[in-house]
Amino acid sequence: MYLLDTCAFLYYLDGNQQLSDSAKKIIDSDDNVFLSQVSLWEIAVKKTIKKLVINESISDLERICYKGGIEIIPIKNKYFDTIQILPYIHGDPFDRLILATAIDENLSLITDDGKMILYPDVQVIW
Repeated sequence: MYLLDTCAFLYYLDGNQQLSDSAKKIIDSDDNVFLSQVSLWEIAVKKTIKKLVINESISDLERICYKGGIEIIPIKNKYFDTIQILPYIHGDPFDRLILATAIDENLSLITDDGKMILYPDVQVIW
């Protein structure tokens, strides 16, 4: 079972060559691929402050996930407890919440973020 980091999700949507072949294969063939609601929030924020330019609305992205078999995981309060005990290796609040989601839901994390691999409780795939 796999959780997509925001960057992996965006690379996949865009057909970006930065997405590794192994990550693409998992996303294309596995029924257990998830996206955190945090990623949609991060995309919305980055679109608002002009750090990300994509044509799709958040509702469009939700529909794309549904059609592609990517299940969106809602934010759960237990993730905030996990954030509080995570080592402060990664300072980005979105990424810390994605990490907590992967840990609490026992999901492997698909990401190219080098800081994520430094957390011993998360299996990172790229």
